Amino acid sequence: MSSASELSRREFLTRSGKAAGLVLLTAGAGFALHTPERRPFDEKEEKVLLRDLRIPGVTQQMIVAHGEDPGAMTRACITALGGMSVFVRKGDVVLVKPNIGWDRMPAQAANTNPDVVRVVVQECLAAGAKKVIVTDVSCNDAERCFQRSGIAQSAGEAGAAVDRPVETNYTEVNLGGAMLGTQHVLRPFLEADKVINIPIAKHHSLTGATLGMKNLYGILGGNRSRLHQDINNSIADLANFLRPTLTILDAYRVLRRNGPQGGNLADVDLRKTIAASTDPVALDAWAGETFFGFTPDRLPYLALAEKYGLGSAAFSSLPVTDITV
Repeated sequence: MSSASELSRREFLTRSGKAAGLVLLTAGAGFALHTPERRPFDEKEEKVLLRDLRIPGVTQQMIVAHGEDPGAMTRACITALGGMSVFVRKGDVVLVKPNIGWDRMPAQAANTNPDVVRVVVQECLAAGAKKVIVTDVSCNDAERCFQRSGIAQSAGEAGAAVDRPVETNYTEVNLGGAMLGTQHVLRPFLEADKVINIPIAKHHSLTGATLGMKNLYGILGGNRSRLHQDINNSIADLANFLRPTLTILDAYRVLRRNGPQGGNLADVDLRKTIAASTDPVALDAWAGETFFGFTPDRLPYLALAEKYGLGSAAFSSLPVTDITV
């Protein structure tokens, strides 16, 4: 990807979107959208084909781990859910989606903790994944974000393919949402057999908090600024289009103020918590209340996600297991 060091976030995303559109027009070719049946998708027809990568029949539950080691807590959450083999089958291509949006170090809590990413990659490979891809569409310069976050190193050492987005790797897809129609989607999110969403809990100037479902903004290129005009419907539309296999929330450090980019260590609370759930709505509702004191009505996208059938904001109705590592 061309350097964005001298570009504003909006200019960078706009340029990447235009470049992706140009490649699509000149190439004149479709792409294979991998569903369980691997049915091909022709973007010219602008069909809406939701990516529902959840595992049928899995018990809806939440695991909350506390301790000193974020990697060990992550592994404990996965084990308590029955192990990664519940979610990943031998031969799967798994996409791991951390937040790698910002040119920040782990202590600043703007990106997902690299130790959490490392363990998720290891667990996927141990479960038999053919390939694990770690990627995100960064807001700052991608190379700096991937390096300073520590995620490029941790993911690579764990055996993942670290995929820094390039301008030619987006495809136009009709998301079919109330707010979002055709968008530039990073192609690996359309091709993976499973997607594991690994957000970090932090403050957001518009929604109050950015948690699991908001983390899916990182599948999009192009000009993302208009998504903020109706941010709650945008979040719900994205969560409906791409329904992750599993969500693991990094709340080891929580950015309480001046998010989502942060920068000041005084804005970071050490909460030493990792949570995982098969219900992304319940997980966001729980995290909003636990770390920010928000009732579900304070996060309107939760009710919209419920209407899509993505889960329940009534997290207390789920089996919740607390463990200390």
